[in-house]
Amino acid sequence: MKYRNPLSYSREKAVLYAEKYALNPNPEYKYFSIYNNIGGDCTNFTSQCLRAGNAQMVFSGRNSWWYSGKKWSLSWSIAHSLYWYLKINAQNKSYGPKGTEVFSINQLEIGDLIFYENSKRLIAHSAIITSFYDNYPMISQHTFNALNIPYIKDWAAKMHFIKISL
Repeated sequence: MKYRNPLSYSREKAVLYAEKYALNPNPEYKYFSIYNNIGGDCTNFTSQCLRAGNAQMVFSGRNSWWYSGKKWSLSWSIAHSLYWYLKINAQNKSYGPKGTEVFSINQLEIGDLIFYENSKRLIAHSAIITSFYDNYPMISQHTFNALNIPYIKDWAAKMHFIKISL
């Protein structure tokens, strides 16, 4: 029997969580509604999926990622903050979830994330890969809430493919 590190990223658990809560948000977490045509719950949802996949929260230091009742870190809830949090954690080999940017969808697996950059070069959305169809990623997301939809977004000027590890 192959030994599995209990602190390794469980892509399966992350995806099971995403499938359960993609259309009906988990009531144990605040749901971030769109305000003045900005914001939303996308990154809160992807953070919840990472947490369900065994990602440990980081409450201290310059690079924190956490959720606690009625408070949360910026990296937990804002797309560009989570994107940079994951990349910096990987570069510095820091504690907590890590993300390495890859440049081909062929390198992605379920449980990896896609970040979407708008025409103003701001990372404005995040989603989790929950399945594949004909070798193309299908994502689940919030704002709008969706389960296993195609990963391409017409409005996205650029996509960032992030491989997750712990």
